[in-house]
Amino acid sequence: MTKAAPICVARIGAAHGVRGEVRLWPFTEDPMAVIDYGPLSTKDGTRQFEVVRARIAKDHLVAVLKGIATREDAERINGLELYIDRGKLPETDEGEYYHTDLIGLRALDPAGTEIGKVFAIHNFGAGDIIEIAPPQGSTLLLPFTDAVVPTVDLTGGHVVIVMPQEIEGDSPRDADI
Repeated sequence: MTKAAPICVARIGAAHGVRGEVRLWPFTEDPMAVIDYGPLSTKDGTRQFEVVRARIAKDHLVAVLKGIATREDAERINGLELYIDRGKLPETDEGEYYHTDLIGLRALDPAGTEIGKVFAIHNFGAGDIIEIAPPQGSTLLLPFTDAVVPTVDLTGGHVVIVMPQEIEGDSPRDADI
C-alpha cells in the first residue's frame, strides 16, 4: 500500500514585525484550522513547524511558529509551503473535494473526448473556478458548478465538463461609444 501524498495546507509569507512572527496563508476552509493539525512539514518532510498561536489579519494569518524567534529567522522561511498527512484531514462530504484530488484529472466532454486536464481550482470570491489546460492553447476558466461539472469521478480519474453556452459578461459591447 502506497502512502498518500501530503496535502499543502498553508504557505509562509513575509516576516511580520521583529519578533519572528510570519504572515501565514492558510488553504483550509477554516483559516485557524492550521493550529489544530499539529506540526506542519515541508513537502519533503525534512523540516517541521508548529503554529503556537495565530490571529486573523485581512486575508491571511499572523502566526508565531515554534523555534522562529527573530525577524531574520522568519525571513529565511518565507515562501515555504507547509503540508500535513492526508489522514489528519476530515473526510469530505458528498460533492466536496480537496483541490489536490482534482488537480491532474482528465477533463472530458459529455461524449468522453478528452479536452484537457484539471490544472487548478481557484476562488476569487464569487465561487469556485475550475481551470482546464487543453493540449494546446490557453487554459479555460469555468465555474465549478454542477451544471458545468456534472461528474467528478476520482476513481476513474476524470471530470466531465459541459461547456456553458454563454458566460455572463461575455456579450459584445455596443459599437456606439
